[in-house]
Parts: sequence; structure tokens; C-alpha cells
Amino acid sequence: MHVFVTGATGWVGSAVVEELIDAGHKVTGLARSAEKGAGLADVGAKVVLATLDDLDVLRAAASTADAVIHTAWGSDYSRFIENCEQDRRVIDALGAALEGSNRPLLVTSGLLGLPRGATESDLPNPASPRKSEATARAWAERGVRAATVRLAPSVHGLGDHGFMPLLIRMARQKGVSAYLGDGQNCWAGVYRRDAARVFHLALEQGVTESVYHAVADEAVPFNAIAEIIASRLGLPAEARESGHFGWFAHFAGAIMSVSSARTRELLDWKPQGPGLLTDLDQPGYYP
Repeated sequence: MHVFVTGATGWVGSAVVEELIDAGHKVTGLARSAEKGAGLADVGAKVVLATLDDLDVLRAAASTADAVIHTAWGSDYSRFIENCEQDRRVIDALGAALEGSNRPLLVTSGLLGLPRGATESDLPNPASPRKSEATARAWAERGVRAATVRLAPSVHGLGDHGFMPLLIRMARQKGVSAYLGDGQNCWAGVYRRDAARVFHLALEQGVTESVYHAVADEAVPFNAIAEIIASRLGLPAEARESGHFGWFAHFAGAIMSVSSARTRELLDWKPQGPGLLTDLDQPGYYP
């Protein structure tokens, strides 16, 4: 199978590329620069140099692939609304390229806006600004074999540059590893390569579902995350008001815990990497 992957040099996308190539598939990956593209070429992928705003290039690459995986996402979470709108435009371009064929499209979304303990059949809050899943569903209604992989808020592993390093930096800067309220709002977690395997298995099984949950740890209390960070940095772990977190407060106080039982059963997916708290307790997270 020839798969076009957006975000192919990113934290999740690069693991997806390696997973697919290791399984014998051909991969074309999107890269923003020749330097990043060189890393893709080194692992055996073909490279398309473009940005997420180059919609004609994305449509052309998708039209020549047997399947498309969209993992790209703006890395600046302080521009969350702008990222959401860009993501919608990209999914529309990819969906248009695949319309009229039976070639699958897997897009990526998160857990924000889902009810506590949600399953794959639960729908996100329609008021959520991130429209990845809603856009994929709209294309599915038009006959595109589109589905969504919902990623845990922490896709972790050494080299992680997501929420865990952000919390570590914040704790260092402010002298406290903080949580909101009693810190019992739970997050989900998944090891990076385990998350990549969900995309791979979903493609190989024909993308028969509308949603998959790439979630290993289903409910990790936020204060437990704060306590691991505090212990490693020699700082207190304490409750703080939302202003302590700035733009991140909405995430710090969110409940992002779901069930992945259906995904595990359908794909015979068995997470193999360390859990979030075990991984976060490694010295490598604290250079």
C-alpha cells in the first residue's frame, strides 16, 4: 500500500511513517523543509516539500496514494483557534482528492470536548473549535472512507515535545508543579509507537470504523502527573488558580479520559510501551 502522510516529520507522524515502512508499505511524507525531508528520505520515504497551506500540493499527493493519514497539527497551542481552522481546510482538501474512490482517509483529533469515560461511539461537543472529526464525518457522508484516530493528550516517550515537556518547563520557571482544584481531573496517555500502531492496524483492517481511540492509560489524575514532575525537579506539587497556567488553563483543568476497549478488540491492539507516569519518571525527560 502507498500511503501519503501529513505531519510526517512530527512527533506522531514520524512514528507512523516508521511503523508503515517497517510493515512493508510505501510512504510519501509531507515535510516543510529540505532539512526535515532528508530525515524522511533516510528512513525510506518519498518526500513532498510543502506546508499545510499548499492545498493544491496536498490534493495532488493524496490523489496518487492508496490511503492518506493526516497527523499534521500546528505546534503553537497558543494559536489553537487558527490551528483548528487550518486543520479543517487541510481535511477538506484531502477529502476532495479521495472523493469517488474507496481509498481511506485517517485524520487525527484529540479528546477535548468528549464526556468523561467516552467510548468510540460518543460524539465530541459540537461547540468545540477543533473540527477534525466533524469534517471527516462530513466527508464520510459524501462517500469517502474517512475515519478519525483520537489521540490521548499525552503521546509520550523520550524526545516528547508536547504537553509533558511544557509542564516541566512551567514548573521550572514558576518554582511549583501545579494542578487546578484537587487535581483529580484525569488525562489519558499513550506511548508514541503504540499510537502509531493504531493508524497502521486501522489501515490494514480496512478502516471499518468511524473512530479509533489511541489510548493506553485511560485515566491518569492530573495531580499525579504534577507530583512526578515535582519529585524529579525537587519542587512542591500544589494547587494553583487558572491564571498560573495562562492559555494552558483550559487543558490543565480538562477531563480527557476515555475508554479504548473497542479499539483494542477490533484491531487486536495491545499497547506495549511504558505507561505515562512510568515514562515521565525517567531522567531523560529532565535534561
